[in-house]
Amino acid sequence: MTRDEVLDIFRGCGAILDGHFILTSGLRSPTFIQKARVFMHADKTEILCSALAQKIQQANLGKIDYVVGPAVGGIIPAYEVSRHLKLPNVWVERQDGKFQLRRFEMEPGSRVVIVEDIVTTGLSIRETIASLEELGADVLAASCLIDRSAGKADVGARLIALAEYEVPAYRVEDIPPELAAIAPIKPGSRGLQ
Repeated sequence: MTRDEVLDIFRGCGAILDGHFILTSGLRSPTFIQKARVFMHADKTEILCSALAQKIQQANLGKIDYVVGPAVGGIIPAYEVSRHLKLPNVWVERQDGKFQLRRFEMEPGSRVVIVEDIVTTGLSIRETIASLEELGADVLAASCLIDRSAGKADVGARLIALAEYEVPAYRVEDIPPELAAIAPIKPGSRGLQ
């Protein structure tokens, strides 16, 4: 699947928004990728996640025991990728501000691939890796549907992206005047109770 085919699905679902957005990372951007507008369409989600599963298979990572998704955004794509890979799917979720594998057990030495929705700074993946390594898991790679950083984000592991789509993101003190003139909104999931 090409980058343009991936972005066409997101655009067709009305998932690429323009405005002034406060990203999960705290950075500001004129573009927000509202993946929930894609995930509400099982057929579109299946197309994207099947293609990501193929990319993971082509990476020759060897035996994989689990696909892990960071909550909330990674749960749906991780599940769908795991379905195509015919592997168990688990997810980490925040407890006391830290990602933990709350609902599942994982044996030390388990070989895992992380599946995330969108990568901007890589923080959610790094936090997921830390929680899995505490359990003794071996993180083989991380993956995502779209890498907004175009390969610049440090996710703490090899990153397999279905598509790269570089979108500007600014620290608050570096926001350009045209963006500062628009009232910001925060559509992401971090901070949900």
